[in-house]
Amino acid sequence: MELNGTTLSTLPTVIAATGALGTAAFGLVDALKVLPGGGISRAGFKFIRQTILKLAPEVAAFDGTGLSRESLLFTLQSHWINGTATTDQLNIAKSLIKLRLTPDTAAALAKATGVDPAILSQIAACINSGAAFTPQQRDVYGRFDLLLTTLLDQAYQRADQRYRNATKFTAIPISVGLAVIAAHVLPDHITVWQAVLLGLIATPIAPVAKDVASAVTAAVQAVQSWSD
Repeated sequence: MELNGTTLSTLPTVIAATGALGTAAFGLVDALKVLPGGGISRAGFKFIRQTILKLAPEVAAFDGTGLSRESLLFTLQSHWINGTATTDQLNIAKSLIKLRLTPDTAAALAKATGVDPAILSQIAACINSGAAFTPQQRDVYGRFDLLLTTLLDQAYQRADQRYRNATKFTAIPISVGLAVIAAHVLPDHITVWQAVLLGLIATPIAPVAKDVASAVTAAVQAVQSWSD
């Protein structure tokens, strides 16, 4: 590789263009959410669903209301597909679960979070009647809140990891396809095999392409200054 030649000096541009290709592939993957059911955007939600099923037992009193288990899952899945901030999604899920805390659901929630079921049932009764908590009830409710947050956070973290892996896996063939198309349109600039290699590395490099290009530019300037 030349130190003063065109190859080294244009490397930052090549990196930036590669990152742009990866970004375009991710954009096309994100557009797949228009497919029925949300497409690729549904990836990972199963972890959230599994946790909600444990924390939201079937209760006849909630049937047909906004607090039914089906309604909760629909609301949370809508936020997941639309890409609402994870912190906001977690807070919404926790609020909906706590709104379902009644003497009838206390046992299931206590089992899922590991707190005393009898005291949690008393807490639910106090919430319904507006009575003040005793110090013991306040302590148990604090533990319940913390454990509920932990369970939901675990679910959302695993779901987010699965979603990111799925989008990367889907973006790679799209990136390769775009690069191969470019090779056919501009055969004098890049071969098909070079296009395939470019497409394979475009997706992983996309998130850091700008930083890498800046670092390479600085390195090239330093090498050129030294060689001069």
